[in-house]
Amino acid sequence: GMWALLSVSDRTMAVGQNKRLSKGKKGKGKKAVDAFSKKDWYDIKAPSAFQVRNVGKTLVTRSSGMRVATEFLKGRVVEANLADLNKDEDQNYRKIKLQIMDVQGKNCLCNFYGMDMTTDKIRSLVKKWQTTIECAVDVTTTDGYKLRMFCIAFTKKRQNQLKKTTYAQTAQIKAIRKKMTDIMTKEATTVDLKELVRKFIPNSIGTQIEQACQCLYPLKDVYIRKVKTLKAPRFDITKLMEVHGSSTEVSSAPISSIDEGSKVDRPSETPA
Repeated sequence: GMWALLSVSDRTMAVGQNKRLSKGKKGKGKKAVDAFSKKDWYDIKAPSAFQVRNVGKTLVTRSSGMRVATEFLKGRVVEANLADLNKDEDQNYRKIKLQIMDVQGKNCLCNFYGMDMTTDKIRSLVKKWQTTIECAVDVTTTDGYKLRMFCIAFTKKRQNQLKKTTYAQTAQIKAIRKKMTDIMTKEATTVDLKELVRKFIPNSIGTQIEQACQCLYPLKDVYIRKVKTLKAPRFDITKLMEVHGSSTEVSSAPISSIDEGSKVDRPSETPA
């Protein structure tokens, strides 16, 4: 008889526990609502240094209570291919990072945040029988952006060279690295971020380094391979408007971007 009592009490206890579990689940199940029904699409706008101003769209949960949607958009970083931003397939190995700085209506205004090269491009440049020379330098633009710039270069054969290898001596490499540092510092610290981005697009700094190092050791494939933003100055809406051309209206953007777009290629032609 005692065993029977025990087993009964066990069972009732178990039922009690189960009931509580299922109750909790029931309440939760009702609330499941599609998260996307609460979200809005916003347009991402690139600075005027790029020809294509419409980068893409981004999602954000609608404002409710204390959660303001625009605050959740600011600071987002989007990555776009330079080929798409400038309608130029030759630049498809460069990736540009843009950071959303401000939201106006449904437009997210971005500023330059960083630059990178696609992995396959770098892999295609690195080969045997040559020296790879890399260099990184921290610079501050005139408007107070602190950036870290990375440069990469490779030695190349001289005209009518028979020897299989082109290895630079350590002293030469050091001299080249010093030249890289000097040129990158000079080019970046004398302009504001907007102008610097215009130098990055046609890789004019790389071309300049290549020419300057010709006397030390002939180089090829000289690129600013990466740029990172280490520190940005305090947000200034007027500066951002300058970067985006005077107005944010979509109607006037194409006009400004056409004349902006043509300006960009010039630096690469001047040193030649």
